[in-house]
Amino acid sequence: MASAVATETNPPDLRGPTAPFPLATLGTGAAALVLAALGSLAIQAGYAVGGGPLSAGCVAVHLTPQIEGSLGVCHIVEAIESPAETMVLWVAIALGILALAAGLAAYRRQDTKRKRSHAVTGAILGVQAVQLAALLLWVRSGRPDRFAFHFLNFERLKGYFSLFLTGAKNTVLLAFVGEVGGIALGLLLAILVISKSRAVRAPARAYINFFRGTPLIWQLSTGYFLFLFGLNMRLSAFNVAMIIFALNTGAYASEVFRAGIQSIERGQMEAARSLGMSYLQALRYAVVPQAVRRVIPPLMNEFVILIKDTSLIVVLGLLRSQLDLYNVAREGYSDTFNATFFTATALGYLAITLPLIRLVNVVEKRLRSGLVGVTGAP
Repeated sequence: MASAVATETNPPDLRGPTAPFPLATLGTGAAALVLAALGSLAIQAGYAVGGGPLSAGCVAVHLTPQIEGSLGVCHIVEAIESPAETMVLWVAIALGILALAAGLAAYRRQDTKRKRSHAVTGAILGVQAVQLAALLLWVRSGRPDRFAFHFLNFERLKGYFSLFLTGAKNTVLLAFVGEVGGIALGLLLAILVISKSRAVRAPARAYINFFRGTPLIWQLSTGYFLFLFGLNMRLSAFNVAMIIFALNTGAYASEVFRAGIQSIERGQMEAARSLGMSYLQALRYAVVPQAVRRVIPPLMNEFVILIKDTSLIVVLGLLRSQLDLYNVAREGYSDTFNATFFTATALGYLAITLPLIRLVNVVEKRLRSGLVGVTGAP
C-alpha cells in the first residue's frame, strides 16, 4: 500500500519510452496550436493573394477605393471575419480542450517520465491554443477594420523603405558605439570600485550611482545642452547621443564587471601575487581575463537593451539622415497620420534584436562549460 501511494504522488525515476495515449495527447495539443496560429496566417495569406475587390461590408465601414491601402485592409478584415477563420478557431478550441482534459486525466497514471512529459506538454499546448483562439475571437468582436486600417495598412509605407534602412543603420551605430565605449569605461570603473582605497572608490561609486539613478532621457536632453553651452563644444545631437549612451552604459557595465571580477576565487589573485605580480598585473593577466569570459552574456544583454533605448534620442533634434528607427516612424506618422509606421518599426527592432538574443543564448551555453573549468569544479 505504501509503495502504491509513493508511486501515485512522486514522479517516476525512469526516463523510459512513450506510449500511444500520451503521444496522441501531445499531438492533439500541438495540432490545436498549429491550427490556431498557422491556420489563421494561411487564411490571411489566401485572402491577400486571391482577394477580390472591396466587399460591401468594407464599403459599409468607409473603406473606399479612394483611400490608400483600403483594399489590403479589406482583405485582412474579410479573412478575420470569414467562415473559414470561424471554423479554424472553434476547431482549435475543441482540440485544445480535448488535449487539456486528456493530459490532466492521464498524467498521474503514466509510469515513466517521458509519458508524463508528453501528457503534460500536450495539455499545456492545448491551453495555449485555446488562449490564442479566444483572443482572435475577441478581436473579431471589436472593430478589426479600424485596427487594421491604422496599424496594418502597409501600403502607406511606400517611399519610406530607404529611410527605414537609414534608421536601422543609425540605431545599430548608436548602440554599437555606446556599448563599446561603455565596456571600456565600465572596466575602468569596476577596477576603481573594487579598490581598497576609499578615496579611489568614492568618485567611481558616485559616477555609477548618478548614471544609474537618473533617467536616460534626462541625461540625453541635459547632456546635449551641457556640451553645447557648458563646455562650448559644437557637437551634433547624434554625436552627443553616442557619448551619453557610452557614459550611461559604462555605469551599468561597471557593475557587471565588478560582479564578474569578484566572482573569481581569491586563490587566483593570491596565486598571481605569489608569482611576483603586482596587484594591477594580477588583475590584468589572471583575474580580468577570466572575469571577461563570465560577463560576455550579460554585456550582450546590455547591448540588446541599448538598441531599444536608442529610441530616446527622440528628445533631440536630428537631421533626416540621422534618424533612428523610432524617429523614422514618428516622421512617417506625422506625414500620413497612420500608425502602421510604428508597426513597421517594431518589426525592425525585432529583426535586429531577435538574432542578438539568440546569439546571447548560444554564447552563454557554449561558455558554461568554460566557466566550470575556471572555477575548478568537477
